[in-house]
Amino acid sequence: MRSGRPPKSGRSVVRTLRPAILVVMLAGGVDWVHTVQAQQPQPDPDWPCIQRKVGTLSAGVVWSGPDIATAGDWTKDFDTAAMAQKLASRRTPIEEVDGLLDGFVQQTGAEKDARLTRLFAGVLELVNEERDKILGGIGRYARGQNKLADRIRDESDKIGAAKDSPSAVGSKETDDLETQLKWDKRIFEERGRSLTYVCETPVLLERRLFDIARRIQQRL
Repeated sequence: MRSGRPPKSGRSVVRTLRPAILVVMLAGGVDWVHTVQAQQPQPDPDWPCIQRKVGTLSAGVVWSGPDIATAGDWTKDFDTAAMAQKLASRRTPIEEVDGLLDGFVQQTGAEKDARLTRLFAGVLELVNEERDKILGGIGRYARGQNKLADRIRDESDKIGAAKDSPSAVGSKETDDLETQLKWDKRIFEERGRSLTYVCETPVLLERRLFDIARRIQQRL
């Protein structure tokens, strides 16, 4: 039978580690975050981040320009598609966006508004594609962490029960369990620390989309 005493191998530590590791805080807040988060108020039980999960971003959240549905297929406009790829890429510093847009506008001629609208449509689609991949990865990551946390608790319970037994003696099986518990906790904590970056990435992409949309609209 399981003793009522807490196991000596750290069951209480795991209980507090799991929520602490699986959530990450992003300090500060700006209006665009509140606007985007309002899209999906329903929480996802598998979502490990303190930032609210927002799925596919709609144009209306960040765009007040012409209807993108009337601008034409951005993928069939080679120059626009190339520019959309460059703007959506996180490898392109946001500080370079204005210069890139100014150069693009100079080549648009009489179709400036239509092509700028197509450009935004392309950026929106590309950012959403990248965010969807990241969101899926975070979900899989969280489920893996939950399984590992369950295993850690099970190992802690077994070690605690063995040590609390009146006839407890050292054994290879107990030693092996303690070694496995040590490594599992280390892996759990190391993976948890990486959530700082992972959880911020979708929010950074939302911010990037908002900034690019604003800059494009300034040129309409």
